[in-house]
Amino acid sequence: MGTFVDKYFKGDRAIWLVVILLSAFSLLVVYSSTGSLAFRYHGGNTTYFLVKQLVFLVLALSIVFVTHLISYRVYYPLSSLLMLISIPLLLFTLVFGTRLNEASRWLEIPGLGITFQSSDVAKFALVMYMAKILSQKQKDIKDLKQGFLPLALPVILICGLILPANFSTAALLGLTCWIMMYVGRVNLKYLLGFTGIGVALFAIFVVVALHFGDVGRVHTWKNRIENFVSGDNPDGNYQVEQSKIAIANGGITGKGPGRSTQRNFLPHPYSDFIYAIIIEEYGLFAGLFIISLYLILLYRSAVIVKKAKRTFPAFLAFGLALLLTMQAMVNMAVAVNLIPVTGQPLPMISMGGTSLFFSSAAFGIILSVSRLQSKKELFDGEEPAESNN
Repeated sequence: MGTFVDKYFKGDRAIWLVVILLSAFSLLVVYSSTGSLAFRYHGGNTTYFLVKQLVFLVLALSIVFVTHLISYRVYYPLSSLLMLISIPLLLFTLVFGTRLNEASRWLEIPGLGITFQSSDVAKFALVMYMAKILSQKQKDIKDLKQGFLPLALPVILICGLILPANFSTAALLGLTCWIMMYVGRVNLKYLLGFTGIGVALFAIFVVVALHFGDVGRVHTWKNRIENFVSGDNPDGNYQVEQSKIAIANGGITGKGPGRSTQRNFLPHPYSDFIYAIIIEEYGLFAGLFIISLYLILLYRSAVIVKKAKRTFPAFLAFGLALLLTMQAMVNMAVAVNLIPVTGQPLPMISMGGTSLFFSSAAFGIILSVSRLQSKKELFDGEEPAESNN
């Protein structure tokens, strides 16, 4: 058994363990949180969503496995291609995408009936592209025109296209890129100026949007922030109130697997608020354990960065791990009412969809970097040259 694992499952063992444990929790909690829903809408078949999630997870783990066998060097040229695809894709989504809650986020593949969020492609592409440009520009990284602007402009463009439909994703992606630039030795005064300009542009966007009718996603953002700050609107805080009840019911040890009651009242207990169901059924310690898994991912990625002798794989692994961890922290923070409701899924745990597959690809790429690192392929000079070109 050990020989089989050593032969086919390479890379950081701790990250592999994180992937497996998160997937196991996903099956358990998705089954529990969707049982009543499946009974009502699928002829009493309570295992409908369990089977569906099992299929999704098999595909997701297959993506992790295949991706971890691909050299990180493939993503160096691929990052530019994905960026070129992402920009028109985001524009097309804003104009022609499927609208949900006053936001155009989804595109449907004609003839297949499959939908996906173009922002998932874009954030994946931007992190890879940032890793590439950071690795290219290390000699000029302190220069405004040669080092900073080639990094800042793609962030402004991609986050600006995501923002109208999905503020939380744009903010998470922007913050991830900001941290990547800081770690990549970009001049702090440029980063602070960049932040100030970003806040100013966002404020102008909000003021203009509110001036023209107080409708659309800006209206939604405004209501969510007001509900979060005031805390005295039962209707506006319904999701959060149900989530807090679930967490309170769970206590230290939880009510036990499959014994959640709030799954019948909590909107989206299988995605946005799945963390509340975890605590209700498995208790506070399980909630802390889930947090620790994402922190282990970030820590092990930092170890990869520390050992790497090439900047591109180091930035690539760190950026993807940071994005996954921050998304997880936002999801869990919403569930415990630390921040306003956003709508970010919990990576590798929330039920199915394109987000699960892109999270799997991110895990696979991180494992690929660690796998090649163990073979010392990060040292052999075969990586595409990191130049200033």
